[in-house]
Amino acid sequence: MATNKQKEAARRNITKARQAQSARAHGKDVPRSGEGMSTAEENRLADKEFAFPKQRKEPLTDARHVRNAIARFDQVEGVSDAERDRAWQRILAAAKRYGVEVSAGSWRDLSKGGKDRKS
Repeated sequence: MATNKQKEAARRNITKARQAQSARAHGKDVPRSGEGMSTAEENRLADKEFAFPKQRKEPLTDARHVRNAIARFDQVEGVSDAERDRAWQRILAAAKRYGVEVSAGSWRDLSKGGKDRKS
């Protein structure tokens, strides 16, 4: 259940989005706020570029995505512990490649206080 603070933030975001959409509809060049990956770009990635290649979850294409994969690691559902082990190794390799410091020694250290995992 969302808190009042979260609801207020959501309302502000919707208002901003509507204003930007309206301005774009009237021909103004309004820059997009995010530099994230589009769905089309994500669909073009090879399976090996994901932490969980079978599910195509958590792309590891740059430092920002590696940090995001670590932050959301315990939220991925429907994967076994063996798949998590392999995904963690891929994340560590990508973190090394992009210069991301990882303080957790194991993926099991991340799930403390997170969602329950279903294997």
